Amino acid sequence: MELLSDNLQENLDRMVVECLENGCVWGLQDREGNWSLVSSTESDSIGVIPFWSDQRLAQALCNGDWGIYQPVAIEMEEFLDDWLPGMHGDVLMAGVNWNEALEGQEMEPLDLLEEFEAELD
Repeated sequence: MELLSDNLQENLDRMVVECLENGCVWGLQDREGNWSLVSSTESDSIGVIPFWSDQRLAQALCNGDWGIYQPVAIEMEEFLDDWLPGMHGDVLMAGVNWNEALEGQEMEPLDLLEEFEAELD
């Protein structure tokens, strides 16, 4: 598995391509079914749900305080049709291929949807 880049655009491009190739996006969920959610670096009042393009990238964060989570696949159709529009309505941001230090791009869900749609065209 290739490590994530320090370049946020490269990590975004990688996520779009790999998720479409694999047919899923990876999120982290605890035993109660709650998805990982952190405060935005831009505003404590906005939540961010991080997603990854590869199970191993997501698994790398499942230690320490994040040891309660396990990677869970979300089918692309559900992610594009339900998750991203729903997150927009809930005023949540999407984290894109974050590294183990929880560093990475935060995107408005509809902007991330546009990235996927542009790749599909």
